[in-house]
Amino acid sequence: MRLRYVIFVILIILFADQGLKIWIKTNMLYQDEKFIFGRWFRLYFIENAGMAYGWKLGNSEWAKMALTLFRLGAVIFGSWYLVKIVKQNYHKGFIICAALIYAGALGNLIDSLFYGMIFDKGMVYNAATDSYFGYDGLAKATGKGYSSFLHGHVVDMLYFPLIENKILPDWVPVWGGKPFTFFQAIFNIADASISTGVITILLFQKRFFKHRNEEETTTTVETDSEVSDDKQVM
Repeated sequence: MRLRYVIFVILIILFADQGLKIWIKTNMLYQDEKFIFGRWFRLYFIENAGMAYGWKLGNSEWAKMALTLFRLGAVIFGSWYLVKIVKQNYHKGFIICAALIYAGALGNLIDSLFYGMIFDKGMVYNAATDSYFGYDGLAKATGKGYSSFLHGHVVDMLYFPLIENKILPDWVPVWGGKPFTFFQAIFNIADASISTGVITILLFQKRFFKHRNEEETTTTVETDSEVSDDKQVM
């Protein structure tokens, strides 16, 4: 697989991810909601200072900066790794999955690096309560940012509550008798790209690495074969 095709896949995901994020950020109020298909597919605008699907290392600004630096390191390593697997002719499916993961990581990294400097509104950290707060009004790309480099927040919007506020029977462990919503995560295209790449690799890893395992086995057999003068044909 040629490297330019990998770059093309990455750019498509980046343009789609950043285009939707910028539109959401500048056209929807924080925690605003738009129904797309019934009640099960919505655009619900939130921001998070953590990882994919809102996972966090912590609420502090130091935790936020550490996460951004980790993302930056992962993207730098991913750039090297993608070039390597393309040159070494890995399975096309694996290369595409790696590109999906890379594009997703890069998409969220852009938010973390620059959104705090570009947009005038964003979540604000309150040290007294050790938590983040939302904001009122539409954000604008004024260049007078709500935060600094490395401290931007990731924009999320895709929400698929397939089952919402359903009261489960009392005999159901943990959730019995309580309102239950299936798939409460709010995410973005970058998160979906990462998840798709990881899950596909896990499902098809035998197929992706079968050819390389056979090559390594063949190389090992040839390398380990003994060379003896007695076996040479004169």
